[in-house]
Parts: sequence; C-alpha cells; structure tokens
Amino acid sequence: GALGALGLGLWRRAAAERRRDEGEEEEEEEELRFMAPPVSGLRELRRRRRELRSRMELLIMETQAEVCRALAALDPGAAFAVDTWERKEGGGGISCVLQDGDVFEKAGVNVSVVSGLLSEGAARQMRSRGKSLKAKDGKVPFCAMGVSSVIHPKNPHVPTMHFNYRYFEIEEADGTIQWWFGGGTDLTPTYLNEEDAVHFHKTLKEACDKHDLKLYPKYKKWCDDYFYIKHRGERRGIGGIFFDDLDSPSKEEVFQFVKSCAKAVVPCYVPIVKKHCHDSFTPEEKLWQQLRRGRYVEFNLVYDRGTKFGLLTPGSRIESILMSLPLTARWEYMHTPPASSKEAEILEVLRNPKDWVH
Repeated sequence: GALGALGLGLWRRAAAERRRDEGEEEEEEEELRFMAPPVSGLRELRRRRRELRSRMELLIMETQAEVCRALAALDPGAAFAVDTWERKEGGGGISCVLQDGDVFEKAGVNVSVVSGLLSEGAARQMRSRGKSLKAKDGKVPFCAMGVSSVIHPKNPHVPTMHFNYRYFEIEEADGTIQWWFGGGTDLTPTYLNEEDAVHFHKTLKEACDKHDLKLYPKYKKWCDDYFYIKHRGERRGIGGIFFDDLDSPSKEEVFQFVKSCAKAVVPCYVPIVKKHCHDSFTPEEKLWQQLRRGRYVEFNLVYDRGTKFGLLTPGSRIESILMSLPLTARWEYMHTPPASSKEAEILEVLRNPKDWVH
C-alpha cells in the first residue's frame, strides 16, 4: 500500500511537472505572436482573462504585432527596433520603431500599460472634458492602456497614417470606478487620390456599421473637428474616425466595437501603400511632403490630447510620446502653392472636409 501510494505520488508530481512544462511551452508559443512579452505578463493575463483589462491588453498586443508584421512585409530591407520599458510609478510599454527603410521613413507602433496616480495636470485636463473626478487626499488612482501608431512613408504619393485605441479606468474617492474607451484611425495624404480616400473611409465605415449605422457619420465628423489646426484653418488630413470618453451602451459592446476598429487598420491602409510605394516622384513633390509634415508636427505638439496627456504623466517615456514626429519636416516662410495645382487641390479638401462614402 505504502509503495503504491508513493508510486501514485511520484506519478502525480511528474504529471504536474509535465503540465507545467506544456503550459510554459504554450505560453512561449503565445508570446511569439507578440513583438515582446506583455507588460502585465502572459500568465497574469491568462489568469484574469475574463476581466476586460486583460482582454484589452491582449487586443493591443495583437494589434501591435499584426500592424508591425504587415509593415515589415512591405519594407523587407528594414527591421523594427523593439524596446521594452518600465515606468517606476507602475506599468511600462513596448515601442516598435522602423526607421529609414526603403518604403517607410519612420513607422512606430507603441503599446503602453500604465497605472498609478494622476498628476494634477492630467486630472485638470480630464476635468476640462467634463470628467467629475472626486479625488481622495488630492489623489486619483488610474490605469490606462493603448496601442498607438504613426507611419510616415518616404514616397509623397503614399499617405501618412495614424491610429490609436485606448482604455482608461479611474477610481474615485468613494471607490467608484469610471471607465471609458477612446481612439480612431485617420489618413494624411500629401496629394489627394480620391480612390484611396474612398477605400480608406469605406473600410472604416464597414467596421463601424457592424455595430450601429449611426457610428461612422458621428465619428467621421468628430475626426474632422478634432484634427483641426486652428491657427492654419485646415485639417491635419482627410480624416477617418475619432471618438473619446466612450462608456455606453456597455463595457462589452464598446470593447467589441473597438476590436472591430483595430482589426480594420491593416485592410484600410496596407493596400494603399502597396499601390503607391513604387510611384515615381519629383523633388518638388518631395518638398511639398516635407511642408505637409511640418503641419503634422504643429498639430501634434500644439493640440494633440494624447501627446499632452503623455507629457503631463509622471514617468512617461518621452521617446515613445514623440515617436509620432516625422524623421524630416520643413517650415518655409509664407509658402503658398499656385492656384489649380495638385498642392492647392489637397488644401481645398483640408479646409472643407468631404463626404467620401456617399
């Protein structure tokens, strides 16, 4: 009997070790899908896989890997530098940046998962958007996570593209949890190609329409209004979708909507890059691209909410926040393109946004 029990004990231990090894193998395999191990650790995410925070972290990790692989396939001579970073106040992130490729001058896809206490500046910014933050001893615990990307191609006939999807949670003094999602995807061409504009907007519209037909027109208008360079009287690009502070109808429904939008990133953009990355261009067209990049920088540094929040968050990684800036840009004094030129055509659309899908 004692020997039998001992044998059974050894068998059980061996089986447990085998299961653990298999689990580790499975974990390693799952991690290979990502650009780097998740900030919260795969084991922890799997343990809490029913919680929305874990599902959102897995979604942003998957989106990062999906976009990086699609871009790397278009620019095989270049490689993504992958940096993982930690924030001493809580959390960290993964920055993937490709620089000076044949197709992309700079393409960055970042994931960040941070938590801690909101700085007074960040809390003030949120209150200005109508958030009622009841602080406990002046402190507001928060958790924020998101995937964010800006892609600046070399060829002026390939548009710049930006997307960002994020989730926020704050805990008020009485223990109430406030949560919301934000994000969007938008296109900034140097020259207007109507066919590309229609493809981009239609793909985003299809993602929105799966959930509610009212979403695309609402978020398209929000995008046109948000990416507005007030001091120039023009939009940053030809728009797409943008939303913020989204907390209804329910957490699950909003998450599914965000997931559809994230899955639309590669199909809305990659076909446009493939179509134009080998187009010929003139030095004058390259110069116009540099001037438009200057406008991109102006918007990001003066108005962009994400940049402002990042710069106001203690311990945030400046390199990752400013990844959205192009490698090169130009500012010329009093530059005005000739009337009826291709350059004037895009300016007209930036000043008066168009409906691309009807």
